[in-house]
Amino acid sequence: MNASPALKPGVCVYCGSSLGANPAFAEAADDLGAAIAGMGARLVFGGGGRGLMGRVARATMAAGGEVVGIIPRFLLDREQATLEWSELVVVDDMHQRKQMMFERADAFVALPGGVGTLEELVEQLTWVQLDRHKKPVVIADVAGFWRPLLSLMAHMRMAEFLREDFDARYLVAEKIADVPEILAQAWERAAARP
Repeated sequence: MNASPALKPGVCVYCGSSLGANPAFAEAADDLGAAIAGMGARLVFGGGGRGLMGRVARATMAAGGEVVGIIPRFLLDREQATLEWSELVVVDDMHQRKQMMFERADAFVALPGGVGTLEELVEQLTWVQLDRHKKPVVIADVAGFWRPLLSLMAHMRMAEFLREDFDARYLVAEKIADVPEILAQAWERAAARP
């Protein structure tokens, strides 16, 4: 874990600014927000109040947790950013948003989402593959949402584009309830490394 002892660990959640078609997605966002607060972590996310983003943030706040939203100025209205978060940081562009989310995070969790969610997740997988960081990346496979991506990753391994010495390392949570333990174990392993 990269957070100093005085700071709560940051869990960056990537997810949709829509709720999606399956009610299980919104339930998962609520459960993840409560879990983040329950583990004494702070949520770091894209700052919007709509869709799964808004659900995970409100659930974190409702459970007594801290929420740090980071949003580019041009998305303030579109994603319905709100001052109800513990901290709302307004930046100039998407690059600043992603960089600041990365800097404030000690782990990444991907809930269901669209192209933006996929792009953010894949960027972290690439950075892990290139050894730019060792922060855990968890794919929350809610209702099988990420199964096509997981199949594609397996296909890439079989085709030898993801090799053992150059792999995109990630963890998979079949249930949101497993996320806190997955993160705790990953942080423990990281702390034990020389």
